[in-house]
Amino acid sequence: MAALRRGEVVGIPTDTVYGIVTLPAFSDRLYEVKGRPRSLELPTLVADVAQARTLVAFTSATERLAERFWPGKLTIVVGGVGLRVPDHEVPRKLCRAVGPLASTSANPHGAPPCATADEVRALTGVSVVVDGGPCDGAASTVVAVDPFRVIREGAIAAAEVETCSGSSSR
Repeated sequence: MAALRRGEVVGIPTDTVYGIVTLPAFSDRLYEVKGRPRSLELPTLVADVAQARTLVAFTSATERLAERFWPGKLTIVVGGVGLRVPDHEVPRKLCRAVGPLASTSANPHGAPPCATADEVRALTGVSVVVDGGPCDGAASTVVAVDPFRVIREGAIAAAEVETCSGSSSR
């Protein structure tokens, strides 16, 4: 937690892949470590629905999706902010301790995500790596609400998310 408070980039396991995180005020460091284009927004990890509500106003579709899929492998974009409550205690514990975390998968932009702590340790610019064992490697599904659209189909089928949201991307 001290490394995060100092603005360092930390590698952590999630329920999908390893990620790199920092406090939002230091998110530029994530772009640098990953080589991610600045035109791509960074998702935000939160501890729970209550913490997510401190960042954005929930729509009825957001409520249904959060209730059904959080914690879990769904990133919900609300008002331009991508939010996720991972089904893994490490990121949720960190978010409870220091607040929401800017995040991205741990890998150079365009490369496959890291599934182990050793792979994350090989990245230049990551100060601390929390070893939580191997991750399953399935990316989260990303959806936007208002209007509803599937941005990336991942671990959760797009049709299942669409049905739950009460919306249609077609």
